[in-house]
Amino acid sequence: MLTYLLKRIGAGIILLVLVSTVTFALIYGSTGNVARNILGESASAADIAAKEHELGLDRSLPVQFADWAVHAVQGDLGNSWTRNQRVAPSLASRFPVTLSIVAISVVIMFFVAAVLGITAAVRRGIADQIIQVISVVGFAMPNFWLGLLLVLLFAVRLQWLPPTGYVSFATSPASWVASLVLPVGALVFSGIASASQQVRGAVIDALNKDYVRTLRARGVSPRSILYRHALRNALPATLTVLSVQFIALLGGAAIIEQVFAIPGLGSLTVDAALQGDVPVLMGVVVTLIITVVIMNILIDILNAWANPKVRLQ
Repeated sequence: MLTYLLKRIGAGIILLVLVSTVTFALIYGSTGNVARNILGESASAADIAAKEHELGLDRSLPVQFADWAVHAVQGDLGNSWTRNQRVAPSLASRFPVTLSIVAISVVIMFFVAAVLGITAAVRRGIADQIIQVISVVGFAMPNFWLGLLLVLLFAVRLQWLPPTGYVSFATSPASWVASLVLPVGALVFSGIASASQQVRGAVIDALNKDYVRTLRARGVSPRSILYRHALRNALPATLTVLSVQFIALLGGAAIIEQVFAIPGLGSLTVDAALQGDVPVLMGVVVTLIITVVIMNILIDILNAWANPKVRLQ
């Protein structure tokens, strides 16, 4: 297991290097107007040239990337070009906000999708059809549009929940929960639709295995077959879906944070992309890649715990 984990960590490092390189090259073309955006439209050509020299934009792309990479390896992600802040502390203050939204969404999505998927797989009649309809609606409904509907209903009309904003858990646990209900609800709905279909397929596949037919022939109860055998064999596929949905929710959080004015990593990324703030964008990329790699390693460990075949491999 240790060798396997070291290989996964090594693959994660390679992924981090490749994605960072490609991302830096892609956003390099968006830095042309950064100096003018900072100084304003009335800035002279000399002022713009001086600002570009200060930011290091007058250097070649390989030199800029090498300088960034050397400092990033040491934990220094540089200064924001537009916010006059250090990138690392800014990410450290915003990442827990996004992680709390995504983590809660994943937990809720996992349990709800498991219940719906198992029900659809076992009860192949009207219950399955209703769940299929819910899944189609979930696929078709954009989460930002659902977020606006939730705000209109629960915040504007009923006034049960705050429409926007975020309150930290340390400030007020009750207000923290209230500030997350609508964003999490908007973010998790489409994920439940997708994950429930994957769980349904995994459970149906497990129930169609030869060993299940053997257990039925021996008179083992359907409940025992489902909960003691089929679900355990369907768990690896379910955990893989969980990992994929976690990555998808990280991306969806950027839009949801904009809709609900939440000061998380997503809103910071959108602002940095609009302003061409390369240090912030690169810091976000590094943070997200490390998070995804850690998540995938945890899923692999859970798979190995649940499935002896994975441990042997």
